[in-house]
Amino acid sequence: MSETYDITDPARTERDGTDGVDGVDGVGGTDGVDGGVGVTALLVAAARAIETHRADSLARDAYAEHFVRAAPVCAGWPVRVEEVPDGDADPLWGRFARYFGLRTRVLDDFLLGSTAAGAAQVVLLGAGLDTRAFRLDWPSDCVVYEIDRAGVLAFKHRVLDGLAAGPRVRRVPVPVDLRDDWVTALTSAGFDPAAPSVWLAEGLLFYLPAPVETYLIDTVHRLAAGGSALAYEAKLEKDLLAYRDSAIYTATRARIGIDLLDLFDKGPRPDSAGALAARGWTTTVETPFDHTRRHGRGPLPEPDDALEGNRWVFARRPRP
Repeated sequence: MSETYDITDPARTERDGTDGVDGVDGVGGTDGVDGGVGVTALLVAAARAIETHRADSLARDAYAEHFVRAAPVCAGWPVRVEEVPDGDADPLWGRFARYFGLRTRVLDDFLLGSTAAGAAQVVLLGAGLDTRAFRLDWPSDCVVYEIDRAGVLAFKHRVLDGLAAGPRVRRVPVPVDLRDDWVTALTSAGFDPAAPSVWLAEGLLFYLPAPVETYLIDTVHRLAAGGSALAYEAKLEKDLLAYRDSAIYTATRARIGIDLLDLFDKGPRPDSAGALAARGWTTTVETPFDHTRRHGRGPLPEPDDALEGNRWVFARRPRP
């Protein structure tokens, strides 16, 4: 087995009740999304559902609301902006949800642009409740690998099977915890390191200690042939506790019982974009607000803003 790293600290593992075990209940229940980081996947699904039903939607995911309705932990969460009394002024289901809608659109465009440029293998790291294989128009020769814990994928399959949903592309679930030997699992599933690929780590690196982020980026570099691409979300702020009283974190704690700051790793972040650039990748680091201005929709800066340290990194490895 290749070298692996524990992507969770002991305290978080105890809170989530995973202790490194996927815990599938045998019938595709809600194991994997009913606590800790798993609930954040449902938070993002609810945000995608709200975005889908907006008249000026940036991204549409017809499956998102069904994930929300299938998990008891989020019963009563809104799936339409009309269900949010303050609309966009609501810090959680307005502004924060709009952030996730914008992020979805930007990363959709990046993935589709990369596959159009010849990267026929798509790898979703910590895929969660991602439905891009079901809702985007991919090139006919494309394959999408979804890496996540078996419990998370089982929940997703149960919901999608109930909707008789079929992927628009060859889709290969890779049920493995990123704490385990996911490289072997991925290559055994058919991934070819010699062919161009596009990788996505959406909403993942915030939770990882710096050495684990470095390992993950190093591994992508090792597996990505020339012509490959990578997009990921990073947080540059070292003192996240300075934003404990920001409207977004306060709302998530008080209203849906998620303390994001308790889940995020609070140590200094590595310069992963710089490390890729030093290895010959071309990298672009942007703020979410850059894309708000580009699309004309999404969050803009405000005082005590928990989003101001967020960065979206887009990297491409030149062909030989």
